[in-house]
Amino acid sequence: MSLLAGVESDGTALRDMGTDGTMTNSDPVITPEGQEAAEQQIVDQSKRIDFYITEYSVEILANKMRDGEYVVPTYQREFTWEHDRKSKFIESLIMGLPIPFVFFWEMADGRLEIVDGSQRLRTLEQFLFGDLKLSDLDKLSHLSGFTFNDLPESRQRKIRNRSIRGIILNEHADEAARLDMFERINTGSKNANTAEVRRGALAGPFMELVMELSEDSRLHSLAPMSQKQKSERGYDELVTRFFAYGDGLADYKDRPSDFIYEYAEKKNADFRDDGSACEVYRKRFHETMEFVERVFPNGFRRSATGKATPRSRFESISIGSYLALKERPELAAMASDRIAVDKWTQGTEFTRAIGADGANARARLEGRINFVRSRLVAA
Repeated sequence: MSLLAGVESDGTALRDMGTDGTMTNSDPVITPEGQEAAEQQIVDQSKRIDFYITEYSVEILANKMRDGEYVVPTYQREFTWEHDRKSKFIESLIMGLPIPFVFFWEMADGRLEIVDGSQRLRTLEQFLFGDLKLSDLDKLSHLSGFTFNDLPESRQRKIRNRSIRGIILNEHADEAARLDMFERINTGSKNANTAEVRRGALAGPFMELVMELSEDSRLHSLAPMSQKQKSERGYDELVTRFFAYGDGLADYKDRPSDFIYEYAEKKNADFRDDGSACEVYRKRFHETMEFVERVFPNGFRRSATGKATPRSRFESISIGSYLALKERPELAAMASDRIAVDKWTQGTEFTRAIGADGANARARLEGRINFVRSRLVAA
C-alpha cells in the first residue's frame, strides 16, 4: 500500500513508491482542491475567448476586402502566396472543397481585424475584382488561363454565393487572446513561417527591436536576399538568430524554431522589466554589423557579387564576430589587413565548418560560430 507524501500548493498530492514498483514520488493524486483549482483556471482562460460563428458569401468577403472593411494588423505577414498557390485555392473553392475558417477580431468601431485568413481573403478579392488568371490547375485543367470574367455568368454567380465560415472574437477579447489564437493556428503550419508566427504571437518590445533592425540598410547590403525571402521575414529571422545564439546555446535542443520562439518570448519579458535592455541590444547589433562591414570584404556573401546569404554563413560570421569583439574589444579598432579574414574564409576548413549536413545540430552550430570567433581572436 502507498502512503501519501504530502499535498502540493496546487491541490495535487504526491505518492511514495508502491510495493509493486509502479508509482514514484512524482505520481500525483488529484484532490478535490486540485480539481477545483483546475476548473477555475479553465473558467478564467475561457473568459478571454468570447466568440461567435458566422457565415459569409464569397461575394461579401471579397467586397469587404476591396472596401477596406477588414483590417490586416501590423503583426500579420505580407501577401506572399505564390501564383500557383492562389490558383489552387480558387480551384478548391470552385470544386466545392471545404475552406478553412477565417478568424476575425471585432474592433470597437465595428470593423473586423483579420486574425488568420488574410491570404485567402486577398486571393478572393484579386480573383473577383482583379486580374488573377488561373494556371497549372490539377483537376480543373480546362480552366487554366481563365480569369473570373472569363467564366460563364452562371458559374460566376455560384462562386459568389459560396459561403465560408468565420469565427469572430468579440471586442472584449484582449490582445493576448487573439495573438494566442494566431500562434496556435499557425505554429507548425506551412502557411506561416516561424518568423511570421513570432511577429504575430509575440508582440512586445524585443520583437519591435527585431522588426526595426530587420530594416537596417547595412544589414541589407551585407546580407542580400531575394524579394520572396524578404517578404517571408528573412531579415527578421537573421536578426533574431543573431541575438538568440549570441546569448548562448545552453538550452538548445537541435530544434531552432522552438529555441528561438522561447528565447523571443523571454526577451519580451526581460525588455519590459529592464528599460535599458533595448539600447544595449541595438548597440550590440550595430557594432557587430559595422565590424563585419569593415573586416569581411564580402559581408555575409560567398563572393563579392553574391546575391544570396546562406544562413549558416550569416550565423557563423555575425555571432562569431560578436563573441570575438566581446572577448577582445580592441579588434574593433584593428586594421582589417591585420585581421585578414580572406586567409581563412576562402579555405576548405571554413567551407566545411558551415556546411549544410546537420546544420542545425548544436555541435555544428557551435562549431561554425567558434571557428570564426577563434580565428578573429587569434588575429
